[in-house]
Amino acid sequence: MTEETLPTTGRPVTIAILGAGNRGSVYSRWVAANPDRARVVAVAEPRDYQRKTLAELHGVPPERTFSSWADLVAAGDAGKLADAAVVATQDNDHVEPATRLAEQGYHLLVEKPMAPTEEGCRALLDAVQRTGVMLAVCHVLRYTPYTQLLKEVLDSGRIGEIMSIQHLEPVGYWHQAHSYVRGNWRREDESSSMLLAKSCHDIDWIRYVVGAPIEKVSSFGRLSYFKRENQPAGAADRCLDCAVEPTCAYSAKKLYLGMIKRGETGWPLHTVTNDITEEGVTKALAEGPYGRCVWACDNDVVDHQVVSMEFAGGATGTFTMTGFAEKGHRRTQIFGTQGTVDCDGEHVTVFDFLTDRTEVLSVPPTGHDAGSGHGGGDAGLMDSFTAALAAGDPSLIRSGGLESLETHLAVFAAERARHAGSVEPVDVPAARG
Repeated sequence: MTEETLPTTGRPVTIAILGAGNRGSVYSRWVAANPDRARVVAVAEPRDYQRKTLAELHGVPPERTFSSWADLVAAGDAGKLADAAVVATQDNDHVEPATRLAEQGYHLLVEKPMAPTEEGCRALLDAVQRTGVMLAVCHVLRYTPYTQLLKEVLDSGRIGEIMSIQHLEPVGYWHQAHSYVRGNWRREDESSSMLLAKSCHDIDWIRYVVGAPIEKVSSFGRLSYFKRENQPAGAADRCLDCAVEPTCAYSAKKLYLGMIKRGETGWPLHTVTNDITEEGVTKALAEGPYGRCVWACDNDVVDHQVVSMEFAGGATGTFTMTGFAEKGHRRTQIFGTQGTVDCDGEHVTVFDFLTDRTEVLSVPPTGHDAGSGHGGGDAGLMDSFTAALAAGDPSLIRSGGLESLETHLAVFAAERARHAGSVEPVDVPAARG
């Protein structure tokens, strides 16, 4: 039986998940917690354990469980399997499955980045516009209660016209080591630049809260620390064999075996091994990529970067990403003609120039803080996407294709600027239809 149309009688939206890694699993868990809103009815994932785990969670039958996205797409040639698809494959594998699915009539939730190249991003958006399906890009920071509180303050005019913004993303020293030195996003040729893989969230968020397109960018940054010439004397290429390891902040034993000792079994441990025991983790560190010395990996993405921006209308902004920090909330300062806003991920502090008074606004309790589930953004995204499908109303999606393309183009321009030492214009796309 195929699902040909959007829900019109109150039935849950049906979803196919492509990619059962961390992000695909996050969205599938939201579905499991909201069975009245959505159901996962198909899954595609090349890894046996992840595919089986997600399929069992949702009761997906074997005939709708696939080892590749291509097999899922092929099965849909006789009629699509679901109303919508979540494309949470690796960065290089977004455009082709998304395009094929759009042509079959699936509405799309696509993990960021849309694609590692400008051409890929444009091709994906073209497919969506050509076929008329809905697209939500997973810029989850737009959907947090914290962001909506901030937007209410800014849109109310309380600080006047925005003149400038400063935004900091403290990636966290161990997160940098896990994902961007040892992990899947360590190399541009295998995923994308650091700015695109990690911080397109932030460039997009900055554009969203300022409320104006980014027109010009410059950028500086490099891989400075996590490379062979900085490896301490006497260090081994694996942490399990290293005499220096007990005094190393980036020790894989400290991070991953430390989690086991504390009884922690979630991310990032489950990316290291499926065997979440001391023996299983130790084996993975001895044999796999996550046990490597951070100065002896094949990484090439930057470990610190700044981006300067000029917006339409003349406002300016700076963004700083650093892998040398305690992992914590993003922090933002916004300067207006009538006041300022300081944001720490949980509170929005407004200073009024006329009264010289300060007011601290807090996000209402939601069960999420800014460090969990992207501060409620993961749930907010899924709530908005499924509501848009159920109502047939794309305006409920805050991260549609056109504005997502715009902020991706700003990221690509910033990378050109970083490599060339230039100021680069951003080709803001025009709306179609």
